[in-house]
Amino acid sequence: MNLPKLFEDRMRTLLEEEYEAFEECYTKPHYSGLRVNTLKITPEEFKEICPFSIERIPWISNGYYYDGSQQPAKHPYYHAGLYYIQEPSAMTPASLLPIKKGDRVLDICAAPGGKSTELGAKLEGEGILVSNDISNSRAKALLKNIELQGIPNALVLSEAPNRLAEVFPEYFDKILIDAPCSGEGMFRKSPSIIKNWEQYGVDYYNKLQKEIISFAAKMLKPGGMMLYSTCTFSPEEDEGTIAYLLDQFPEFHVIDAIPNEQEQRELGLCFDGFDFGKPDWVNGNDELKNCVRLWPHKLDGEGHFIALLRKGESRPNTENESFSHPDEIKSNSSQKPVNLGKNSSRKNTQVKGKKALSEEAIEFIENLDINFAEKYEVTVRDTWVYLVPKGLPDIKGLRILRQGLLLGEMKKKRFEPAQALASALNKSSYKKTIHLHREDPRVIRYLKCESIELDREYEDGWYLICIDDFPLGWSKITRNNFKNKYLPGWRWV
Repeated sequence: MNLPKLFEDRMRTLLEEEYEAFEECYTKPHYSGLRVNTLKITPEEFKEICPFSIERIPWISNGYYYDGSQQPAKHPYYHAGLYYIQEPSAMTPASLLPIKKGDRVLDICAAPGGKSTELGAKLEGEGILVSNDISNSRAKALLKNIELQGIPNALVLSEAPNRLAEVFPEYFDKILIDAPCSGEGMFRKSPSIIKNWEQYGVDYYNKLQKEIISFAAKMLKPGGMMLYSTCTFSPEEDEGTIAYLLDQFPEFHVIDAIPNEQEQRELGLCFDGFDFGKPDWVNGNDELKNCVRLWPHKLDGEGHFIALLRKGESRPNTENESFSHPDEIKSNSSQKPVNLGKNSSRKNTQVKGKKALSEEAIEFIENLDINFAEKYEVTVRDTWVYLVPKGLPDIKGLRILRQGLLLGEMKKKRFEPAQALASALNKSSYKKTIHLHREDPRVIRYLKCESIELDREYEDGWYLICIDDFPLGWSKITRNNFKNKYLPGWRWV
């Protein structure tokens, strides 16, 4: 690659004797990875059915390398939300932020959703995930990935950080900032980023990073944890931004994000090749050594910078404030119903909004084998019905793309379930299902929004179309005529 001379000169000065190995890595192909969605399937279960060759990423419990010649995004399992395509180094921030079920979590620069979807999987349907991106177009891509991965408890926004800080003061248990940066760690994967680097440089992004991290600091609870990351090597954007935060907010401290050797053995993880922060590069204090650097010449990834911070002293341990280890993977079998609370009767169907649920909507919702009464409430806006996590502040005035799980739309004398609902279910959540094997050509026809032939007589009604027991979307059958209800915007192309 033809790297910018200014970049080469700076990296040669910083890395000294390591520079030749660093430069040589740019002659090699970039690494491709996928991360298993543990809301739908465990890593062990996925390995049993995976249709292509994969190799475990040593430091990510649910992450795998795949051969770049393969196309996992063109497999029906991708459309079933079983995994997310993500560069291996980029999986690290969300894996190292300790998330507990029930946490209130903010991903402030979330698009396109790689880190948000992992945070949502860790929440296991409990608590609140606020996924935000200031760009409305990027936030739309974020919304699709949130819904495709089946995350029911997300609030998807497109707001500036200062507006969020006004609405969510000291609200969140955990915050992730994968900050906009000069992208030096992406030169090998996307050489076009070099032009952006030459146009904007380091200072432009460093100013944005300081603004974002300052507003995020105000939204974190005392005792909460915040993870800051970039995909660049620039000291100003990395240790420099953290040094700025520590100076402006002395209640914050950088803590060690890497598990000790015993924990690594217990979890089956290996962090060989991870490097420490470099306080001397920014004339910072020794606390910056707790930052983490991933270099492309030391491990099989493109590189990343990570800093895990705690705000103030921890309050006494409560259910939401005792921090488990970040990479502890639960055994979320695909057979397990979505854990949303229990709605046992019409009397318990709590509804917010000016318009009440129709009889058809109530009947459909009560036929779902999901639990939601304790932690969610049904909300009606116009003709749309949502399942919204409890505990949100007044968010009126924010640019909201989605608040909770879209259940469907009430129409004249009928209720049409949403694609997002199908993605959040499993095969045992709805009685009427049609199961197709992954090799069945009807799977692709369905994903192309085409009609498919039925192999037997079916009674009228809505059916959940599944591939190997994993939901893809809805269909409606009337007099044994199949009507494809897969969301056109998600159509296989």
